[in-house]
Amino acid sequence: MCRFLAYHGDPVYLDELVCAPTHSLVHQSLHAAEAQTETNGDGFGIGWYGDRPEPGLYRDVRPAWSDENLRSLSRQIRARTFFAHVRAATGTATTRANCHPFAHGRHLFMHNGQIGGYARIRRRLEAMIPDGLYEARQGTTDSEALFLLALAHGLDRDPVAGMAASVSAARSLMREAGIDEPLRFTGVLTDGESLTAYRWACDGRPPSLYWRETGTGLAVVSEPIDGLRAGWSEVPKGGTLIARPGEPVRVVGPEETGLRAAA
Repeated sequence: MCRFLAYHGDPVYLDELVCAPTHSLVHQSLHAAEAQTETNGDGFGIGWYGDRPEPGLYRDVRPAWSDENLRSLSRQIRARTFFAHVRAATGTATTRANCHPFAHGRHLFMHNGQIGGYARIRRRLEAMIPDGLYEARQGTTDSEALFLLALAHGLDRDPVAGMAASVSAARSLMREAGIDEPLRFTGVLTDGESLTAYRWACDGRPPSLYWRETGTGLAVVSEPIDGLRAGWSEVPKGGTLIARPGEPVRVVGPEETGLRAAA
């Protein structure tokens, strides 16, 4: 499993959250506390929004703890919205194209989890992605496939319904193939102005997800970056965090998202 961090609010330097804290994401790349694997060394990525509507990306296959460029860029990039992700691969190749986050247009997406038995349904899942979106597929991960399929289901108009439809499609293929392994889906999506975080799983065991509002903005993390749970709220299992401009952050349950049908 992977670890990640998302931030949305007043502009801050990336290193203040990605590198500097006691249990920073870089530290978690070697010493994750709440993941199935302690080490997340199969690549990393950062995505951020500057003056243009489309996000910038920097991804590499080196472990985050050993990449001096990550630390240097994080000290120089100041952004109002950014994602950071460290990867522990779950069956697909360790390549730059498979590192998160993934970008399409103005959207950024990153994921922690997996589609059980993905190799058995991959061809049929990819066939559901319209040609215009499939042309944007660069890697081979289930995460990128779910993202592109969700865009086809109207993710840009309704981030919750679009993602629920994508997950539901994957679950239907899993059932048809007789796959007993679970689909676990903890992810974050943004268009630079709003943010949606999902903590879903068909077996009731989604990867961890926490959030808190600071003096500058909203942070959403796989694990508290200060190493302390005090001051952090856990997104409940089956929950979805929704942050929209001009509205308070809210967390809704599966009964409000239609997730029961999707999972």
